[in-house]
Amino acid sequence: MKIVIAPDSYKECLSSREVAATMAEAALQVCPSAEVVQIPLADGGEGTLDALTWALDAKVHEARVSDPLGRTIDARFATLGDTGIIEVAQACGLNLLKPMERNPIIASSRGVGELIMEAYGRGCRRIVIGLGGSATCDGGAGMLAVPGVRDVLREATVELLCDVDNPFTGPDGAARVFAPQKGASPADVEKLESRMAELAREIAAETGVDVSSIPGAGAAGGLGGALIAYADAEMTSGVDKVMLYTHFDAAIRDADIVFTGEGRSDFQTLNGKVPYGVLRHCIGKKVALLSGMVDASAMGALYGAGFWAVRAVTPEDMPTVVAMDPEVAKQNIFSAVIRILS
Repeated sequence: MKIVIAPDSYKECLSSREVAATMAEAALQVCPSAEVVQIPLADGGEGTLDALTWALDAKVHEARVSDPLGRTIDARFATLGDTGIIEVAQACGLNLLKPMERNPIIASSRGVGELIMEAYGRGCRRIVIGLGGSATCDGGAGMLAVPGVRDVLREATVELLCDVDNPFTGPDGAARVFAPQKGASPADVEKLESRMAELAREIAAETGVDVSSIPGAGAAGGLGGALIAYADAEMTSGVDKVMLYTHFDAAIRDADIVFTGEGRSDFQTLNGKVPYGVLRHCIGKKVALLSGMVDASAMGALYGAGFWAVRAVTPEDMPTVVAMDPEVAKQNIFSAVIRILS
């Protein structure tokens, strides 16, 4: 028997590598003679740097950059030859802020620009940027304020890894869809939408590119749009690109069961997230989705999409704060895999 394990991270709880290792340990306990292959994945958001670094054996560096509130932090990025790999969540991620600190009205993407300059300074002329998990909705204004970054973006080849197709502005844009998740009140959302519309006009005047309705331009609080306009960046599916780099299709060719997972599964899972990417590449195979939590109302849609098994690994009576403890989460994942394979 061959078992392939290809999860996303459990966000603030466990990395995709930790989730994969836990699933693998459980699978081998039940099926000690099985061939178990681990392929940690990501969709362009948090965990993308780890997944690509693991897949490509890239060199990891640290840089002193600004966090969303302007505080100095150490952020990681990676290099492989003349290619730099950047995850925006490392510099302006929501995970860098305490819940009471979240405020997209003031949160800045400046740290992303600083990471770009660090990568360029190390000789990177091709830059791969994972968009997702940001605390910002500044349309890339903070990034663009870094001295020299506009010139670097014009010179470098930039590829964006993204799992959303939201535009820069409008009902489905960065402010109205994502800002509430980042701490914005209804009044804040309208202020941000107005600010994003003005920024779109400024970007169009400077670059000739109207980002307001471009699919994906609203990713990472509008960073997608700024990078499309100033770097002529190519937007690509984050999970598909990570799967390409990890040789996923070759690994699952003779697999009997494929395990995937994420922190929470709901209707959004079927819109570019890692588990759905796995499912699309595993037609005709048994794909088990084990997530920290599963929205009960989405269960029918998830099974209808083709998952062989869908499980919430967290017991119903377990408080979220307990389930988010890394050791507890590992035990829950371990037990869920045991139940699936027994």
